[in-house]
Amino acid sequence: MTEAEHPEQEVTMGKLVKDFKLVVHDAETLLKASAGELGERAREARVRLAASLESARTNFHKVEERAMEGARATDRVIRDHPYQSIGVAFGVGLLIGVLVTRR
Repeated sequence: MTEAEHPEQEVTMGKLVKDFKLVVHDAETLLKASAGELGERAREARVRLAASLESARTNFHKVEERAMEGARATDRVIRDHPYQSIGVAFGVGLLIGVLVTRR
């Protein structure tokens, strides 16, 4: 199955960010709600979850920053070389079109 067959599965950066923030929010809510009602094993799991959330948040911010840097660099190249960029985009599109129609 391809993304073309299931357009609802198409993932955009905005949707990914929104979903990640929702998961983090839900996990933080769970941590707060379960703070006083836990046994020892559950407390250990809660500590690991908190550490994992912090690590995920840090890694997410790094990935987000790299993506923004990449977008800025791409924008600079396109603005500096607009006609070459159009030519490259056309060539890549043509190549993809040829490869897709071969199947």
